[in-house]
Amino acid sequence: MLNKFKIAVGMLFIVSGAAHAELVIDVQGVAQPTPVAIVPFGWEGDAAEMPLDVVKVINDDLRRSGRFAPVGEEKMLQKPTDGADVDFQDWSFVGVEAVVVGKVIQTGDNAYTLQFQLFDVFGRRQLVGYRMPASRGTMRGAAHRIADMIYEKLTGIKGVFGTKVAYVTAKREGEGRLYSLIVSDQDGFNEHTIMESADPIMSPAWSPDSRQLAYVSFEGNQSSIFVQTLRTGNRFKVSSKPGINGAPSFSPDGRKLVVTLGGVDGNLDIYVMDINSRNTTRLTTHRAIDTEGTWSPDSRYIYFTSDRSGGPQVYRVSANGGTPERVTFEGSYNARPRLSPDGKRLAMVHNDRGNYRIAVMNLERKDLLVLSSGRQDESPSFAPNSDILIYATRQGRDGVLETVSADGLIRQKMASRAGGDVREPVWSPFPRF
Repeated sequence: MLNKFKIAVGMLFIVSGAAHAELVIDVQGVAQPTPVAIVPFGWEGDAAEMPLDVVKVINDDLRRSGRFAPVGEEKMLQKPTDGADVDFQDWSFVGVEAVVVGKVIQTGDNAYTLQFQLFDVFGRRQLVGYRMPASRGTMRGAAHRIADMIYEKLTGIKGVFGTKVAYVTAKREGEGRLYSLIVSDQDGFNEHTIMESADPIMSPAWSPDSRQLAYVSFEGNQSSIFVQTLRTGNRFKVSSKPGINGAPSFSPDGRKLVVTLGGVDGNLDIYVMDINSRNTTRLTTHRAIDTEGTWSPDSRYIYFTSDRSGGPQVYRVSANGGTPERVTFEGSYNARPRLSPDGKRLAMVHNDRGNYRIAVMNLERKDLLVLSSGRQDESPSFAPNSDILIYATRQGRDGVLETVSADGLIRQKMASRAGGDVREPVWSPFPRF
């Protein structure tokens, strides 16, 4: 069983080497990926080449999803850039089920238009046609949006290629350690250091609009909860009460946080805090450890970990207060609850025959599915489409991140190029354009 401090404020991690934010992603398992063709886009501009290989970004996104197998350029019998030139018979010979054609057109000094068309080869019809503006700085994001639209049209599931991931890294620095809170695109590119400290950083949590992160910092040997605006870097302390201040999670409207507070006696309980006024409302009063609170998407409930039954289990309580009810019963250990954005699934850390693994419970059927295969897996977080989870695990002495589909069929590993620990991942909501 994890010790009480780890249950209280999230898992600190052992640093075993240098860590850097740049992530390498490796697809570990696929389930019969669909063959598709992303034809090289045409280029109409002043320079010899377009500012970004848009097709490579789209191909990488679709391949990394595990659901698609983009064919190589050498297998293409034709390379049209306009839908009127697509020969469906040629593409059926190649064996692809969908084909994408498009162009990048320069319209100014730093202004471009990306246009694409998606076709169903067997149905011989266009599924999507779209154009969008971009600059050199936003072209990668525009390519992710194209991949998202293709993914959604072909699977019926909203794509998450345009989202971000926050995580914590740590590396040795002299006699101490340097902790960093990092935000990157979901594919590991465009990483930004949000905050660095010689003291531990833990439990990052996104605001619903993706503009802020809440997290726990141990600056001055005191756990405190901060909220930081990503665009400006401005941050403010929302809680530094005596004892433990931990495990923040934003309410769906972004106005409140659920937090874990424990006074000098160390008894931990769940509180709801109004961010503007800093007023807190205590939701649990049990002598047991109550921690790791998270909101249900409809704002009605707070799910949390408690050992009031003798070991860590997931409970829920009305966001307005009341008597908590137990949610998990399978096994002796279920902790770190996180709900899917659609409210249908509950992810948790589950003790599976002595191994701590990520499991998902269907809240309607109450069945439990173990998704991961490590020995010390932790910190599950759903992607905003509710179809994928990211979590932390171990690879040798290093901490790495993995993603897994909610059905357990597709898994990816995300490791730091420099080695070391990468922990505490949390997936952003969908961006608001």
